[in-house]
Amino acid sequence: MKILITGSKGFIGKNLIAELRTFDKFILFEYDIDSSLTELEFYCKEADFVFHLAGVNRPLDEAEFIKGNYDFTSLLLDRLRKFGNKCPLVISSSTQATLPNSYGKSKLAGESLVRDYGRSTGAKIMIYRFTNVFGKWCRPNYNSAVATFCHNIARGIPVSVSDVGKEMWLVYIDDVVRELVRALGNEPNLKGDFCEVPISHCVTLGEIVSLLESFKSSRSDLLIPEQSEDFTRKLYSTYLSYIPVDNFIYDLKMNVDVRGSFTEFIKSPDRGQVSINISKPGIVKGNHWHHSKNEKFLVVAGSGVIRFRMLESDEIIEYFVSGEKLQVVDVPVGFTHNIENLGESDMVTVMWVNEIFDASAPDTYFLEV
Repeated sequence: MKILITGSKGFIGKNLIAELRTFDKFILFEYDIDSSLTELEFYCKEADFVFHLAGVNRPLDEAEFIKGNYDFTSLLLDRLRKFGNKCPLVISSSTQATLPNSYGKSKLAGESLVRDYGRSTGAKIMIYRFTNVFGKWCRPNYNSAVATFCHNIARGIPVSVSDVGKEMWLVYIDDVVRELVRALGNEPNLKGDFCEVPISHCVTLGEIVSLLESFKSSRSDLLIPEQSEDFTRKLYSTYLSYIPVDNFIYDLKMNVDVRGSFTEFIKSPDRGQVSINISKPGIVKGNHWHHSKNEKFLVVAGSGVIRFRMLESDEIIEYFVSGEKLQVVDVPVGFTHNIENLGESDMVTVMWVNEIFDASAPDTYFLEV
């Protein structure tokens, strides 16, 4: 199947092409502003499907709106007519098509062209009026507040919001791409005369900035965002894509002594925290118990033994562990426990605990196993 994508180097175009390339059955015709008319002619003759994503969002001259959003659409449709190509066509419009501004008028005019083309040729037409789209590869300081906020906050550049309570309707780029692929399979999400992405999010500007600031702070406080909340998870993925390429890495605070080290890795208000424990040969750590706090230990390098003893009991239970066979050991409440390195090299243990450590209520009581 041969697919023409106009606006191939734009935000939606790049993401859609990246997805379509994961399939072996598509031949992609990528058309953008630097492509030639000869290429467009060939693509319009050969295409089995058209994604018309090209458009102008923020020109220096408002006259460019008509040129980019109406005139090019007319040119595209004329070329399809020239070759009698009645393949299905998807056009990306905007919710601003209902507004009386220059951008909205140009989008509405483009929609009308496409509808007339569909009626006159019988070609299947699918019009998407997108609201604010966010996600990776969106250009900052252009037409997306989310992209600009992500870019600036990731670089420590102050952001200013005049109305923190202003609501925005947002759709995530992956949801957009999934919907476009469904349209390609003749299963668009129809709502009256238009198609739409079935998942959208209503969020205030203040909430967006607050979340992004917390993502930046997570490198120091180690608190990962709530992954079960759909919008937060999508925004966090988006934010990470704007981190400068020389700043992917960050330090953790290693608590080092003669026994080895203990380093907190990530924390979550509802899922506890993960830490990395390194024990030198012969070192025993632990010898304490908890009322409610529970843990999981996973030795990933070296070898040792994890011992347990129930309070008021003399019986010692031992589990021998090694990085050569990854096994998780649950640490139940009411058992004093320790971990000893029996090898000749450092033993590395990943430790999960169900709650973030609270120095005012540690729930940790010393008792030799």
